Amino acid sequence: MNSENRDIIKTQYQAGKTAFERGEYRQSVQHLEKASSLVARNSQLGGEVQIWLVTAYEAAGQRTEAIALLKQLFHHPAPEISKQSRRLLYIMEAPQLSRRPEWLSEIPDLTALAESQAEFRGASNVKPANTTPRKRPEPELEQVDLSKVNTQDNRFIWVALIAIILTLGSLAWWSL
Repeated sequence: MNSENRDIIKTQYQAGKTAFERGEYRQSVQHLEKASSLVARNSQLGGEVQIWLVTAYEAAGQRTEAIALLKQLFHHPAPEISKQSRRLLYIMEAPQLSRRPEWLSEIPDLTALAESQAEFRGASNVKPANTTPRKRPEPELEQVDLSKVNTQDNRFIWVALIAIILTLGSLAWWSL
């Protein structure tokens, strides 16, 4: 594999991962399929590209393609790829649980967001009205009359020290 081909593979691979992370699953599938067609399938990089392609297939709703590719990766020479494909295949072939509609949250379709993003950016240049932060009034400290404070020694410290010494002494005695 020449360096130009390797650069194309890495570019397509990274573009596929980035598109996947942005939620653009169909574009991710396209980039990862192109990278997968250019890379040696039995190499470590080829296995990584194909694992990402499996997750992109699943996210794009192409479950049968994902399962078929996982079955091919089951015997991949790289042990990490083979192990990961077994785990993913186990998950994808697991039976689907039925879910009540009230348990689900509907996620809105954000495909039109990229087109209207320029409109939102134009509105974000408007600066808010000039507001000054308000300072919270500090609470007034109460004056303490020292003549009313009990300053008599109540010997609590001595009692606590004796209790600690007795506890440590008994622990030392029992440990012998």
